[in-house]
Amino acid sequence: MTSLPTLARRTLAAAALGLLSTAANAQGFPTKPITFVNSFPPGGPSDMIARSIAEVLQQRFKQPVVVENKPGAAGNIGTAQVARSAPDGHTVLIGIDTTFTVNPHIYKGMPFKPADFKPLMVMASSGLLVGAHPSTGFKTLADLVNAGKTKGVTFSSAGSGSPGHLAAEVFHEATGMKITHVPYKGNTPAVTAILSGEVNGGVLATPGLLPHVKAGKVTALAVTSRQRSTLAPDVPTVAEAGHKGLEQEVLYVAMLPAATPDAVVQTLQKAFADALAEPQVKQRLANLDLFYEGLTGADAARRLADLTTRYGRVIQATGMKVE
Repeated sequence: MTSLPTLARRTLAAAALGLLSTAANAQGFPTKPITFVNSFPPGGPSDMIARSIAEVLQQRFKQPVVVENKPGAAGNIGTAQVARSAPDGHTVLIGIDTTFTVNPHIYKGMPFKPADFKPLMVMASSGLLVGAHPSTGFKTLADLVNAGKTKGVTFSSAGSGSPGHLAAEVFHEATGMKITHVPYKGNTPAVTAILSGEVNGGVLATPGLLPHVKAGKVTALAVTSRQRSTLAPDVPTVAEAGHKGLEQEVLYVAMLPAATPDAVVQTLQKAFADALAEPQVKQRLANLDLFYEGLTGADAARRLADLTTRYGRVIQATGMKVE
């Protein structure tokens, strides 16, 4: 029989070897090309963040960093692909929080579980712009809310489960507005629907709506972020417009399979933080109306958990579902 002291020594020795092995793995990382799976279409904010970071990491790691776009089902398709990948840090999911904070509440038969992942980083956040077609006559957020309470309004979104869809439900739940949600296949057709007057308005990404605001084709009523947009500093926040409960921000997240070694996670976190601090990357984020967050570990997990609870309550109260 092995004595207890001998067993303890062997256990400690095995643990020490494990730590050395993990450290060695981190020092040797990456050993092959890295793939960023962006769960949304090319050209959007998550895609541009992914490509900006990829440029920097390619130089840092001396390995190719490839961005693959795998859109569909509000981020579920690309996310499921990463859930099935090897947990070695060579496949990273780039997407937005609603895939984890909203989709589990509204999709049946999810192809992954949130527990399949751990946050690498909550990289950035952005508010949305509340816009209306000029023919509505809305000049302020109060005009929109009052019309919604009396006769109802129509909102476009980039699809069921998208941030714009969630915003419509947040507005409905917080104010009692009657909103008819009209989903489109992407942000561009959702903006086009406002421009054509097919819908009264929408709550969509600021960069997509702002050129039309400047052209007088859309009326900007408010932004949903905690602070004013750097691209539209004259537009009030929803809190400044008298509706503090309507804040909503999109979080741009990088996620890894849950079994990824901590040492590899830390190596990637440092690389991502350094990339996001590069002047050209900071400028691209500013051009997209994104605010740096840089949350990792428990802070990132807590932020996502808080949103999951908040959005779950909204979804249950409003009956939001995939259409």
